[in-house]
Amino acid sequence: MNLGTKLFLVAWRAIDKFPESLVRTLAMGVSDLMWLRRGKGVRRLESNLRRVRPKAGPRHLRRLSRMGMRAYTRYYIDAFRLRSFSADQIRARCRVEGRERLEETFAAGKSAVLGLGHIGNWDLAGAYASLEISPVTTVAERLNPPEVFDAFLEFRQSLGMEIFALGDEGVVRGLLSALRRPPRIVPLLFDRDLSHNGVEVDFFGEPARMAKGPAVIALAGKSPLFPVTFYHERLRGAARKAAGSPWGMVLQIHPEIVPGEGEREAQIHSMIQRCADSLAKEIAKRPWEWHMLQRVFTADLDTPPPVTTGGGDASAPKPTTKP
Repeated sequence: MNLGTKLFLVAWRAIDKFPESLVRTLAMGVSDLMWLRRGKGVRRLESNLRRVRPKAGPRHLRRLSRMGMRAYTRYYIDAFRLRSFSADQIRARCRVEGRERLEETFAAGKSAVLGLGHIGNWDLAGAYASLEISPVTTVAERLNPPEVFDAFLEFRQSLGMEIFALGDEGVVRGLLSALRRPPRIVPLLFDRDLSHNGVEVDFFGEPARMAKGPAVIALAGKSPLFPVTFYHERLRGAARKAAGSPWGMVLQIHPEIVPGEGEREAQIHSMIQRCADSLAKEIAKRPWEWHMLQRVFTADLDTPPPVTTGGGDASAPKPTTKP
């Protein structure tokens, strides 16, 4: 086990032993340091954000990427500390828009597939859903080294989620089996193609490669597919006290994507395109919530991330909300 892995696991095991305000302050400092160093991940984030705000200048992109890195760091803070949250705190940190869509699905005796992007905190969402909506079955990307993956796997299972590892045998069979046990939700990420077997969609006016898993599973399981997005909101007063945090998260359940006419592959492409449209609409409102530090756009798949010039200053256009 290398030093980086040891430090990660120490943080994983110890972070909930310290006051949240202290952890957040230190973590934001680390986030800003990573942003200032402008490594490959930050440059890739800025490249992706450039597609979201094509008219933005370098200073504005730098400001957005700083906010994006802070949102990315907040995800890990909340994920690491989630084990220490009470059920009431988890409930207080989340609210749902469009919940009636899932309730109508369950009332009809069906389970649902959810299409997610790298936005918000899906671990917090999964914990909340397990408490308040329905059991959760999903797939987790295998991480290296294995000790980190095992820690995340054990953690997610402790929250009541059923987890399959991406690439293992029987994953599709397990997901379809879960859909046959309503009410249940099967959330799957789609805005990054890890299998290299995805589909090319239009995303912010450019071709992008995305995973087709949510559409494939929904069609095979004869289950409805709902795009889902998240965003953070400031909590105040009694809500903040109940949550034990200045931040809450909103889960948005978008309208069902009904398969169109045509062959199966055409249906899959259409469904993922509409998932991408829903995700793009929400990212455009709050670009900093999309913590995508990897290649998505087809033009970037074989090229290094560009270097963004210029730093933030008071004259740069400012986003309306800060994380």
